[in-house]
Amino acid sequence: MTFIYPSVIKEENGVFKGFFPDLDKVTFEGNDINTAIDDAQAVLYDFIRVELTEEDSPQLPSVSDESELNLSDGEFVRNICVHFRYTEGWDE
Repeated sequence: MTFIYPSVIKEENGVFKGFFPDLDKVTFEGNDINTAIDDAQAVLYDFIRVELTEEDSPQLPSVSDESELNLSDGEFVRNICVHFRYTEGWDE
């Protein structure tokens, strides 16, 4: 399974900081854009992993369209993608 969520990133004082508008309180950062994106993938993976392992059925938020996002000065959007392998018990 592949999940793609938009992230909003801004460089502040030499540090790239970002968040996922669709995921409550999920943030990331890095000293350069590549490190920030790596961190974004890690926190997105962890968020989705937790949601998929919930006892109740998983409730993943819908994905916003980039045109729906209200960006401030200096902010830009990067889509972050994570992959999960099918595991036993998941329907294909």
